[in-house]
Amino acid sequence: MALTGRKVFIITASAFSVIIGVNLTMAYLAVGSFPGLEVKNSYVASQNFDADRAAQEALGWEVAAEVEQGILTIAFTGRTGYPVEVESLEAVVGRATHVKDDVEPDFAYRDGTFTAPVDLTPGNWNIRLVATAPDGTPFRQRVVLKVD
Repeated sequence: MALTGRKVFIITASAFSVIIGVNLTMAYLAVGSFPGLEVKNSYVASQNFDADRAAQEALGWEVAAEVEQGILTIAFTGRTGYPVEVESLEAVVGRATHVKDDVEPDFAYRDGTFTAPVDLTPGNWNIRLVATAPDGTPFRQRVVLKVD
């Protein structure tokens, strides 16, 4: 059985067809799972980034989140390890790859923590939160949450 020009062409065309097919499939899946833009104009957002980061770091807050028996708990602590006063909290809980499972829990504040009932399936979740300090300083953070 001789290796002819026609067979080489078929082998080459088949290899490139597989490669192109896989690339198109992966591109389609990547675009389909992209949750969207974080900001409308990244240049404008970058103008205040350093000042916003410095103000947030000056607060010295740490965030801890956990889910137990369907209750999401988010605790804010200061440099001393004690709870801090938080004026308001807005949070979206969702997957990193899509927005169809996103929920905005209705939090209640009690004893230095925010709690809300949630129905989360096992896996990795992200909490994208914006908390406001009493002086109006925004505290933005993405907290990774593992649900068993």
